[in-house]
Amino acid sequence: MPSNAEPIVQHIRDDMQALLTYVTGPEAASQTAYTVELTLFRRLLALGASLLRLFFLSRAAVRPAAPHAPDGTVLTYHDQRHTTYFSVFGKLSFRRHSFRALGQAGICPLDADLSLPERCYSDLLRDWTGYDATDGAYRETVSTLERVLGFELSVAALESAVAADAVDVAAFYALEPSARDPRPAGSIVVVQADGKGVPMVQPPCSTPPLRLGKGQKRTKKKEAIVTCLYTIAPFVRTPADVRAALLHEERCSTAPVRPKPIAKELRATLDGKAAAVQLLHKRAQ
Repeated sequence: MPSNAEPIVQHIRDDMQALLTYVTGPEAASQTAYTVELTLFRRLLALGASLLRLFFLSRAAVRPAAPHAPDGTVLTYHDQRHTTYFSVFGKLSFRRHSFRALGQAGICPLDADLSLPERCYSDLLRDWTGYDATDGAYRETVSTLERVLGFELSVAALESAVAADAVDVAAFYALEPSARDPRPAGSIVVVQADGKGVPMVQPPCSTPPLRLGKGQKRTKKKEAIVTCLYTIAPFVRTPADVRAALLHEERCSTAPVRPKPIAKELRATLDGKAAAVQLLHKRAQ
């Protein structure tokens, strides 16, 4: 363990003991379950940040063997380079060993060993924010993130991360369904499509009209077409099963389990119905 990690280890031990004292001592005795739960969550996030920083320091303390450049040149040790890692616990920074050679770009082997992102935002943070941002507004995702994790992420950073991840969508969907989902395909092919009006950003108008003319609207919308394609196994039920589902009766232990979609594809486009249906037809075939 590196020497600069010892204070962090002691701090983590002190925090763990403080948590035990908090839940068993008089401080939490007069508080509500909500207050205690929220306090524990915030303090556990801080504890997670300390543990993650300790992990990075421990890995960065080991000096790796000299790597090779793409052309085969052996790089020589240069120094320790600073990097920032924005995790679900907050922003962390540490230094790792750097190697370089004349005319060659510097390399930090630890970046590849840990699969660190090119930008500072962690893969887990991008996974969580991207999952929420695909179904909601960016600003709402940022607000939710701040409310839950206690820090703010800029809308621009979220937009850039989603745009970068979206580059891989076409290649992912181009794979065979069996490569994306190892489960055997279902015997039923489900094909769906729907349209939704999306407000479009309008160019700024220096003198907006006080009253709209006939047929004019203050907001312009364009129809987005969303298509869905997947296979699924038949869901065989008895009349009693159907009745129980309709009446929201309690399910018995022997009730059949509804099958889940296999290799589901969801796409959205502003290119119009014809383009969306044409691609959907091709994928369905």
